[in-house]
Amino acid sequence: MAHRIIFEPSRTLMEFRLLPGLTTAKSAPSEISLRTPLVYSENEDKKLFLNIPLVAAAMQSVSGTRMGIELALLGGLAFIFCSQPIAAQARMIFKIKNYKAGFVLPRTMSPGMKISEMFRIRQETGYSTFPVVDDQDVFVGLITKWDYDISLHGDYTVADRMISRSNIEVGVNITNLKEANNILLESHKSVLPILDEQGRLQSLVFRKDIIDHLNNPLEVHDEKKRLLSAAAVNTHDYQQRVPALVEAGVDVLAIDSSDGHTSYQQETIHWIRDNYPSIPVIGGNIITREGFRFLVESGAGAVKVGMGGGSICITQEQKGTGRGLATSIIEVAAERENYFKETGKYIPLVADGGVTTTKDITIALALGADYVMMGRYFARMEESPTEKIVVNNRVMKPYWGEGSARAREWKKLRYHQSQFVEGVEGLVEYVGRLRDNLEETLSKIKASLSTCGVKTIGEFHEKAELELVSALSIREGKVHDIYQGTDSQETKEYRELDS
Repeated sequence: MAHRIIFEPSRTLMEFRLLPGLTTAKSAPSEISLRTPLVYSENEDKKLFLNIPLVAAAMQSVSGTRMGIELALLGGLAFIFCSQPIAAQARMIFKIKNYKAGFVLPRTMSPGMKISEMFRIRQETGYSTFPVVDDQDVFVGLITKWDYDISLHGDYTVADRMISRSNIEVGVNITNLKEANNILLESHKSVLPILDEQGRLQSLVFRKDIIDHLNNPLEVHDEKKRLLSAAAVNTHDYQQRVPALVEAGVDVLAIDSSDGHTSYQQETIHWIRDNYPSIPVIGGNIITREGFRFLVESGAGAVKVGMGGGSICITQEQKGTGRGLATSIIEVAAERENYFKETGKYIPLVADGGVTTTKDITIALALGADYVMMGRYFARMEESPTEKIVVNNRVMKPYWGEGSARAREWKKLRYHQSQFVEGVEGLVEYVGRLRDNLEETLSKIKASLSTCGVKTIGEFHEKAELELVSALSIREGKVHDIYQGTDSQETKEYRELDS
C-alpha cells in the first residue's frame, strides 16, 4: 500500500474567512503598506522588494514587454515567459530595463563620426539623443534628432552639427534625482548630462523619466533607477538562456516548472548561483514541507507554492498530483518558520495557482504567502500580449496555460509527457488597462488588512485569524434571494471572478 495516506482533505482558499480585529487609526487603509520581500536578502536590499503583493505569471498569454513595464511602474513584477527562443526573451528583458531610467548609461558618439553612421545607429537602437565624447570620455557636446537632416547632412561629422558643451547645462557628481530635476526645470531643458570633476560623462537624466517616476511612486527599480525585470527559465537550456538574460539586465530568475521537488531544479539553482551569485533564483512549484526544505537548501531565494489550482491547469486531473492551495501554504509556511528559526533567513513564499478573486489574495497573504502570482487576472488586461476578439458581442482575450498544446510547441524539451497536456486554452473577458483595474484590487486588499487591525503584510502573518467555513456559510456570503434582472446569474458569476 502507499507509504502514507492523509485522510484529512486539503483545503482551498475559498474555504476560509478572515475574522476581524481591532481597527485603529494606525491601521486605516491610508496607513497600510503593501511592500513585501521579493526574494531573500541578507542586507534587505531595496531592489529586492515589491511595493504591491502581485506578480504576473510567466505565460505566453500574460507576461510580455508591455506587462513587464506597466506592472513594474505600478509596484509589481511580470515574469517574462521562457517558452520562446532565448534571443526573443532577452530582447523583452532589455526593453523593460531600458524603457526608462533615472540615470541613463547612454550610447555615445565621437566628434569625428559621420552623421550617416550615427543615423544608422539611431535606427538600430531607437535612441534619438546622443552625448558626444572625446577619446578620454570627456563630454564635448550633445546631438539630437532635431540637429540634422539625414538628406542634407549625411556627410557632415557629428562635431559639425552637435550642440557644444559651452551651450549645455550640466550637473556635476549628482546622484539625487530631485536635484537633477530642479536643474532641468530651471534650465528649461529636457536632458541633463551628468559629469565628474574632470568633465567625463557619467550619465544622462531625462525630464520624461523623472516625470514618469513622480507619476508612479510605487514603481520598483534597481539602484540605477531602471525598472526591475524578471524572467522564467527551465531546467534544460538554462546554461545558454541565463547568460543571455543576465546580459540583457535581468534582476530575478524563476524556474518554471509544475514540480520543483526534483534533482533537475537543484542542479539548475546550483549552476546559476555558482556562475551568477548576484542573481537571485525563485524555485518551485512545491506543495509540501519537504519540497520547501529541498529548494531552500539548494539555494532558492524564494519559493512558489501551488500545484494544479490554476483556472486553465489540469495537472490534478491528468496526473493525480496536487493539493489545495490553502493547505499547501499552511504546511510550507510552517516549515518556513522552522527554517527561519534555524538559520535567521526569511524565505518569501509565492502563492501560485488557484488565486481567483481579491478575497483569495488576502486569504493567501494571511496564511503566510508574501505575494501571489496570477495569470487569468492579468490576461484580461490591455497590456497582456494577446489581441482582443469579439465573441457574442463581448470583447475577449485568448488565454492558455503553459502546459497546453499551444505553449508546448516551444517546450518540447521541457515536457517529457509528450502524450498528454497539463493545461487548456480558453477566453477571458477584456477589462481594460491594468492601471485602471489595479487600484480597486489594492483598495480591497488594504481594506481587508485594515479590518483585521494590521498595517503590513508581515503583521498580517502574525495577527490574522482565519476560520474554516461550511458550504452553506459560503453560500450565505454570496448575493441571494433578490431579483437582479434577466442576466442576474451571469452577473453574479462574473462578479465572483472579480478583479
